[in-house]
Amino acid sequence: MPRVLVVGESWFTYTVHQKGFDAFHTAEYTEGGGVFLDALRSRGHDVTYVPSHEIPTRVPDSADGFDTYDVVVISDVGANSFQLPPQTFSASVPAPDRSELVRDFVERGGGVLMIGGYLTFSGIDARARWGRTPLAAALPVVMLDRDDRVELPAGAVPEVVGEHAVVRGMERAWPALLGLNEVAVREEAALLAECAGHPLLAVGSHGAGRSAAFTSDVAPHWAPPPFLAWDGYAELWDRLVRWLAGAEL
Repeated sequence: MPRVLVVGESWFTYTVHQKGFDAFHTAEYTEGGGVFLDALRSRGHDVTYVPSHEIPTRVPDSADGFDTYDVVVISDVGANSFQLPPQTFSASVPAPDRSELVRDFVERGGGVLMIGGYLTFSGIDARARWGRTPLAAALPVVMLDRDDRVELPAGAVPEVVGEHAVVRGMERAWPALLGLNEVAVREEAALLAECAGHPLLAVGSHGAGRSAAFTSDVAPHWAPPPFLAWDGYAELWDRLVRWLAGAEL
């Protein structure tokens, strides 16, 4: 089964509690991709998970390091985490651009999947800035150079619109989502699903490899509990990862 590197889906929260005259602070660490990781592992995939704050020490900083994997998944973590390791940001010491290494990995035959969120694609206030990285060329979508969030607080039902092995035989309508990142699908790529008239799932190729973009989230808040509990949830990710790894479904 494919060897999958999943990066992102973690965050620290620092909260100020104001109670009249007094205030105090609490801090919390959260990993949000548990259901997604469990879904892949339940289908037999060999999954390595790297939280966002461990990117400088655990995501490979050489081309050879990526040979351990068949597919790289980037979910809800910005490009700065790939391009600004501590030695570069703090000490002006040159270091490899991990976004470029992922692009090269795809060109050599690997697969990459970008999953949406507030800090992927362009993201909130355009802070994710993936469209300005070398990896952008490998993705099947073109990113907007602005805040690209499409908030759908009332919910919108995704619909399968393309014919492809990844979605063949699946339900045509999926449980509602609460938002996504707005992108444009490249002319040479294939649009497989839409949500509220926006691209939701697109696949393509780059060099000898394959790429995919899922513009909503794998966890709340954009992916509410009914989507996570959907019978097709594990099936979708299993098919997509196997296709990205080069399997013919």
